[in-house]
Amino acid sequence: MTMSVKFSKSSKYISRYPEVAFGLSLVSGCQNFLNPPGFDQHKRKLLRKMRRRETLAQITERIEIYDRFFESFGFECPLPKHLKRTVYSGFPRYNLMLDAHFMAEMCAGILVAVIDFDRCDGKLTLGLAEEGELCRGIGQRDLLTTEGEIVLRDEKEIVCILCQGPDEKTRVREDTRNVLFYSYAVPGIEEQYVKEGLTIAAETVSEFGQGTIEGVEIF
Repeated sequence: MTMSVKFSKSSKYISRYPEVAFGLSLVSGCQNFLNPPGFDQHKRKLLRKMRRRETLAQITERIEIYDRFFESFGFECPLPKHLKRTVYSGFPRYNLMLDAHFMAEMCAGILVAVIDFDRCDGKLTLGLAEEGELCRGIGQRDLLTTEGEIVLRDEKEIVCILCQGPDEKTRVREDTRNVLFYSYAVPGIEEQYVKEGLTIAAETVSEFGQGTIEGVEIF
């Protein structure tokens, strides 16, 4: 499947991380329901699968790789705390699109972000930041980059800093209809897990949000 998402990696990124995967999945025409019929059962099914001893051990191992990568830039990775909470309390409940993103992260042991695709300005580029670039984070927080941080940009500005989080502009809302999930691998994370996580997110939103999967692509 081909998506209508224009995406590229910068030459600096490719030079620094030549074998590191990045994935995108667009689901169009969906609705961001709070708790659609059958969704709780779907969550419980995935949770049981994730909590199996062998599966959980592998997920934990991948999350530890992300944790070490974040530490190398001086930031705390959110995934270990999410994993601990999920193991003990289950998946959180916010809305369909946010929940699908958490489920993808925890079931595949990868980092996934979710945005309103219609709020992006033009094509997306995965690159490396200069020192002190500004990103307006969730809740209007000012996020400043350190040199060499991995960032995702649209044609106007940074929409996500890997180690610090996504921006306010593209966050999903109640009226989001075209949702884009994306996933960063880091060195040591194989692309199959990126695809696995994005597939979980896309299939979940498609089934319970009445949307159409435009594709799951790994770059």
